[in-house]
Amino acid sequence: MDLIVIGLNYRTAPLELREKLSLTKKQQQEILERIKLSPKVEGAIVLSTCNRTELYLEVENSADNKIAFEIFNLISNLSVETLKNYIYIYNEIEAITHLYRVASGIDSLVIGEVQILGQVKRAFYRSRDLGLIDSYLYKIFTDAFRVAKQVRTETKISYGATSISYVAVELTKKIFGSLSGETVLILGAGKMSELALKSLVDNGVTGVMVANRTYSRGEELANKFCAKVVRWNQLDEWVNKVDIIIASTAAPHYVLHYNLVKQVMDTKRGPLFLIDIALPRDIDPRVAKIPGVHLYDIDDLEEVVEDNLAKRKEELKKVEAIIKNEIASLEEWINQQQAIPLIKDLRRRADTIKEEELSRALHKLESSDERLVVEELANRLTNKLLHLPTIKIKELAQNENSKEKLSIIKKLFE
Repeated sequence: MDLIVIGLNYRTAPLELREKLSLTKKQQQEILERIKLSPKVEGAIVLSTCNRTELYLEVENSADNKIAFEIFNLISNLSVETLKNYIYIYNEIEAITHLYRVASGIDSLVIGEVQILGQVKRAFYRSRDLGLIDSYLYKIFTDAFRVAKQVRTETKISYGATSISYVAVELTKKIFGSLSGETVLILGAGKMSELALKSLVDNGVTGVMVANRTYSRGEELANKFCAKVVRWNQLDEWVNKVDIIIASTAAPHYVLHYNLVKQVMDTKRGPLFLIDIALPRDIDPRVAKIPGVHLYDIDDLEEVVEDNLAKRKEELKKVEAIIKNEIASLEEWINQQQAIPLIKDLRRRADTIKEEELSRALHKLESSDERLVVEELANRLTNKLLHLPTIKIKELAQNENSKEKLSIIKKLFE
């Protein structure tokens, strides 16, 4: 079986396309169940985050990626030809190297991102629960978790705040210079919202509100940081009272619509800054055309991300070195695995010969001299074990590059 990775990320595809291929937990489950029905796929993992959608597949032939393209086509309604402009495909060692980079947080938009490892683990456990993890995928992914842990222990790649939420707040600081005195509304109460709220509080913002569809969850997050909780059905009232909105819900559709923002801006004094770090997006992109509205999405965080990368450049080299060493060890293991079937066959053949000759010798011991029987047993074992190798060595001696081949055999038998 061959391992392949097929996917797209923030480097290869624009936000509009990534949005079409962003998968809910239910969709990921449905895709795995569909893959499970394919006789050509031994194992599969679906990874979908705000910056990537990837399929890790263990298939009979790495050239056979038809099922992956069928799935991407089904999700996005885009033709295979269109998808090929944005999708990358990695095989075997290249695929495993990519996984190590993803799990270690160095293939993320924000280098050193810590959330990605948890996302990879959840994707792994989801597939495991469906029986789509065999021994090979199990080793590769558990090794990736170990490598990611080593990276965080031995390097400072994840020191400090490293998340999309942190970068969103850094962008806000660049816009306002100082956040002191600004009022901020957080939409959503998930992990991204919590990280954004923590970063805002760390930067001295005191006027923070949290709005979430489930009021109790919003209240729980707000209480952690002494923020104010806002009821979702009162959202339109609060949009008019804040300077900045950071949106990060898990909704599959827009939660801040054009008409609402337009209505607010007709009476609002001062500009409104909207930062949408959700995928699919939370804010209708058309609001950017409304006078006084400044809208930023994930792809607008590039300048801050570049600053983050510059600070982590030296640590990045250390991470790459760790991954390189681990891949070298893994290649040794893979090469050894290729020899195992041959070794098993060799031992099976030797055991067959041994059992045949031992049975013959034990039978003869009943009526023959023990010493003669043992000598005959030793001679017959030697002759039978070396008969075929002797013939093959003679044949090799007549072929091209015989000297090199005979040298390998000499080394094999010391």
